[in-house]
Amino acid sequence: MTQVTERGTPLPTAPRAATARRRSPAAAACVLGGAVAAGLGLGFLAVLVIVLWISSPYPDSGPGGALHLAAGLWLMAHGTELVRYETLSGAPAPVGLVPLLLVALPVLLMRRAARLGSASGDAAGAEGDEVLPASAVFSAVTCGYLTVGALATVYAAGGPMPADPLSAAWHVPLVAVLAAAGGVWAAKGKPLGPLPQWVPGSVRRAVARPRYALALRSGGAGVLVLLGGGALLVGASLMWHGTEARSSFLALTGVWSGRFAVLLLALALLPNAMVWGAAYGLGPGFALGAGAVATPFGLEGAPSLPRFPLLAALPSPGPGTPVTWAALAVPVAAGLAVGWFAVRRAREVSYGETALTAALGSVVCGLATAGLAAASAGPLGSRALAGVGPVWWAAGGAAAGWTLVLSVPLAVGVQAWRTRPVRCAEGGGTGRDAWHDSGVRELRWEALRRAAEPLVAPMAPPVDPVAPAVAAPVPAPAEPLLPTAVVGARVLARRRPAG
Repeated sequence: MTQVTERGTPLPTAPRAATARRRSPAAAACVLGGAVAAGLGLGFLAVLVIVLWISSPYPDSGPGGALHLAAGLWLMAHGTELVRYETLSGAPAPVGLVPLLLVALPVLLMRRAARLGSASGDAAGAEGDEVLPASAVFSAVTCGYLTVGALATVYAAGGPMPADPLSAAWHVPLVAVLAAAGGVWAAKGKPLGPLPQWVPGSVRRAVARPRYALALRSGGAGVLVLLGGGALLVGASLMWHGTEARSSFLALTGVWSGRFAVLLLALALLPNAMVWGAAYGLGPGFALGAGAVATPFGLEGAPSLPRFPLLAALPSPGPGTPVTWAALAVPVAAGLAVGWFAVRRAREVSYGETALTAALGSVVCGLATAGLAAASAGPLGSRALAGVGPVWWAAGGAAAGWTLVLSVPLAVGVQAWRTRPVRCAEGGGTGRDAWHDSGVRELRWEALRRAAEPLVAPMAPPVDPVAPAVAAPVPAPAEPLLPTAVVGARVLARRRPAG
């Protein structure tokens, strides 16, 4: 639409080239922000590896090897699989077990870069320049981050543990895209809709229903309970096997720098241990190499794992005991949490809607558990160590099954209990405490409001100063209204005990 002045002449419009020039500084700043986010992650790991290399009494390589190793660790933080060539058999061995706490570093930095890029675009729009759309901020930040990621992949190829190019080609973009999308979404106020116009209308209307937000909340509550239960199992087992864990920690190395590195690695693997504990409580357990599986019903096979403090928490070989069977309480608690959070506060929701919400929450819990199980597992070598950790489809299926069986009956029962007082009030239930029941508080307050209406005089309509003053007839009151103070005094006199 062309804008015109008061005389009818059209206003001059800025050409597209000028608009592109106004957009280019903000876009360049977003590209630089993505590159800086990747550089900060690389720099943090490089400083850490250099400090450990300097403090080591027996360094294996020079500072160049330490920097190559830092680049490989940064790629591993994105889920990239590394390749170890110095093995006893001489065959290259993959290393794909990613410490999940290490993944938080690139995710937080990339998310912060996307948020700052969106904020800088909004500030540029406030100063008169055109605001960058969310898609442009997302693309620019991702482009800068992936550029540094490609350079780090090429640089890490000359180190002792280079990254697998195919693994880096999709792991690094996946983490960058998800983190950048989360940052832009948070910067725009976390909008939940509406969906784009190219999405079919039936899908947009279906997603806008409250059941899906409630299912996400209940599924997230179930996942948190599973992770908390897994952490509780790992902590209890470490306390039970405290002597073995301490001896394993002291036997790995005798210098403080090596023990500090082992401690950092154990802390980075704590989220993995939580997921493994959750998979153990769910029933499928986790694999400890070829032919070795740990479940609440026993530890089968002979695990061929290296000595590590967290691995000292493994149960003893043999059949399960009542102590290990108690781990099955973790999925029970998760199912109850999903059912409790799936109940809506509204009274008019049907039982079928509540059951469907709980079922969807169970599906969300199963999908999230499967994703966490897949991220926490990986190979530590070839042959016997080719598969270590929980199987993602088994853990996800068990989580969905446990929560589905327990959450649906609980959700329906909780809703029936919450709506019971309303039904008694509507059906004329005769109970001495029916008036004070919490289920009829809406009816009680409505009755009190209606009873208090005669005590408040209606407001007089506003007087129009332009209209002529006309003496309006004053109607005689049909019944005098009692002041509020008098009514309150009478109520207090009735409540005063006799004598």
